[in-house]
Amino acid sequence: MGRVDESKYQSLLTENGPLVLFPGFLDVHVHFREPGFSYKETIRTGSMAAARGGYTAVCAMPNLNPVPDSLENLQPQLDLIARDAVIPVYPYGAITLGEQGEELADMEAMAPYIIAFSDDGKGVQSESMMRSAMERAKKLGKMIVAHCEDNSLLKGGYIHDGVYAAAHGHRGICSESEWGPIARDLKLAKETGCAYHVCHISCKESVDIIRKAKAEGVDVTCETGPHYLLLCDEDLREEGRFKMNPPIRDKADREALLEGLLDGTIDCISTDHAPHSAEEKARGLEKSAFGIVGLETAFPLLYTYLVRTGKISLDLLVDRLVCRPRARFGIPLKEDEYSLWDLSEEYEIRPEEFLSLGKATPFEGWKVQGRCMKTVYQGNTVYEAPHQQDAL
Repeated sequence: MGRVDESKYQSLLTENGPLVLFPGFLDVHVHFREPGFSYKETIRTGSMAAARGGYTAVCAMPNLNPVPDSLENLQPQLDLIARDAVIPVYPYGAITLGEQGEELADMEAMAPYIIAFSDDGKGVQSESMMRSAMERAKKLGKMIVAHCEDNSLLKGGYIHDGVYAAAHGHRGICSESEWGPIARDLKLAKETGCAYHVCHISCKESVDIIRKAKAEGVDVTCETGPHYLLLCDEDLREEGRFKMNPPIRDKADREALLEGLLDGTIDCISTDHAPHSAEEKARGLEKSAFGIVGLETAFPLLYTYLVRTGKISLDLLVDRLVCRPRARFGIPLKEDEYSLWDLSEEYEIRPEEFLSLGKATPFEGWKVQGRCMKTVYQGNTVYEAPHQQDAL
């Protein structure tokens, strides 16, 4: 990829040296846990964490209480966003009532107020239900954003069915539980013409299937996360901070995801920011809750370990954090919407410094380069690094 060319991005000279300006990042896959689970995260703490990571917009998943499956059940979340969010938070509406997969949600009533429809956290098990959802979403001009997981193939697994699971006696989750539903849904998307986006792909088969569907003209995009691009199951430890769904898979999967990023198959990098309480993540690999946090570490990790190592270009990273997700989800970049970064600053990832209530990350202790010094949305400062406030 050649050396990093930071000169393409506007720089700002401050008393503490040059900073690089990036357009506001968009994360189309976060969990802010409110209403219903505010002990894990709130709209305010989640949006503050996003701003600290350089994000100026996020899309919040619907596994809440109440589940936003009707306008009545969506309204509490809309009220909290209006009151507490420091950046725009675009909610998803559920595909099915209660995310139970048995009856369609009130998609018509919610459509004007939501970014797309998703049952994230659960896969829609029924092909006929997903077909009906796609037909309805198509009429409403909305996208289906799918968590693809075949429950019949899980068999009590909780990490990847690979070398670590075999060596340590853990129950594994097979890759087919992910790519099987993707293949099913792509057939339905082709038949219905529905815009379709695949959440958090983690395995090589998913990349291949989506690549072929794109070549056939299916209206599909997809995302992966920093943890799938930087880790494999050989990196696992007996700690809950390494447990997420889908799981970190093997080296071949990681390399296929990187190739999918390079060739354009993978359109977005999303964090799947999924905070839990310390107690919920302290039960080891088997019994901890699924999910890690990522908004405050995504750019530094990707910049340090993919861009600076020459695996991808800085332009590609910005494209997947800004341009493609904004184009696909119809969230344009507004004037004066950016973050300022000191790309020379080196530091260690310390969860105790996170603004998120969630602290579980597999990257604890990793050394990274690049610190967000300031984030601005429509001219208003929504985050400023504490020790740099005077200099900026």
